[in-house]
Amino acid sequence: MTRLSAVAKYAGVSEATVSRVLNGKPGVAQVTRESVLTALDVFGFVRPQPLRREGGRLIGLVLPDLQNPIFPAFAEVVGVALIQRGLVPVLCTRTSDSVSEANYIEMLLAQRVGGIIFVGSSYADAGAEQGRQLTARKLPIVLVNAADENLDVPRVSVDDAGAARQAFEHLAGLGHRNIGLILGPTGHLPSVRKLAGFVEFCQASGVPADNGLVDHTAFTVEGGRGAANRLIAAGATALVCASDALALGAIRAARRRGHDVPRDISVIGFDDSMFMAVTDPPLTTLRQPVRAIAAAAVTSLMSQLNGDVVNRNEVLFEAELVVRGTIGPCRLRPEVA
Repeated sequence: MTRLSAVAKYAGVSEATVSRVLNGKPGVAQVTRESVLTALDVFGFVRPQPLRREGGRLIGLVLPDLQNPIFPAFAEVVGVALIQRGLVPVLCTRTSDSVSEANYIEMLLAQRVGGIIFVGSSYADAGAEQGRQLTARKLPIVLVNAADENLDVPRVSVDDAGAARQAFEHLAGLGHRNIGLILGPTGHLPSVRKLAGFVEFCQASGVPADNGLVDHTAFTVEGGRGAANRLIAAGATALVCASDALALGAIRAARRRGHDVPRDISVIGFDDSMFMAVTDPPLTTLRQPVRAIAAAAVTSLMSQLNGDVVNRNEVLFEAELVVRGTIGPCRLRPEVA
């Protein structure tokens, strides 16, 4: 396949249109022109001098924040993998001073990036206009642990539902029946899936799924503390948390209420982020296979950059329950005896 025909096929235009763009001829819509130029970047073809951009092939890496240790972990592994392939990662994180995902997408498109990897996010959240631009340009995109479904985009995720079932089944084996679940915001896809795992566990074990031991909050230590206070007051003897930060907040709440962890309250986190093995006590948590997920995401991106047919079905990776010092046998407290 010639370069001209490859670019035309990828951009969904005729070879004549590609030729007009490359030669700077008028009469080509701007969105079509951008699609052709993106196709050149995707295949690694050198643009004509007047259309050339400086630097290597840029790849956007969009993260919700850097406060949650799991996101820097993904950034490090994905960034190194991109650099090893001759690509230049551009790190973008949403901030509290209104630098949004939409802002970053606009800047990345202006820099003519070759693709974008979204971690724990979703370009659909950025806005309709940004979503249309990405679709129109056929920019290679991969979503890692996406915030919503995005069925038409390659996705790589941890199996949240399976991870939740692992945690609940292990706690049930220790005699716990009043198990609380602390999730992220309502509608956040990984939290929705963890809740589904909770419901499946309840159905299989005969525990009422509507026992009131589920709470939604922000992914912060303070969010975990507030949710844990409510669930412990409602009778929970164990807490499964959707992040390690939430779990640390839950442990703080239990201690401030006069409970010992794990003698009175068992706590399980999620991610196995940095330093969780050296907390007091070391946190039992569900470990995301960060390297495997990152490798799959980069492989999917490279396939798109090479013009290969990409599987649009979501790829799921199993989490590993890492048992440490924050869980133990159920010891019913007086208020729940």
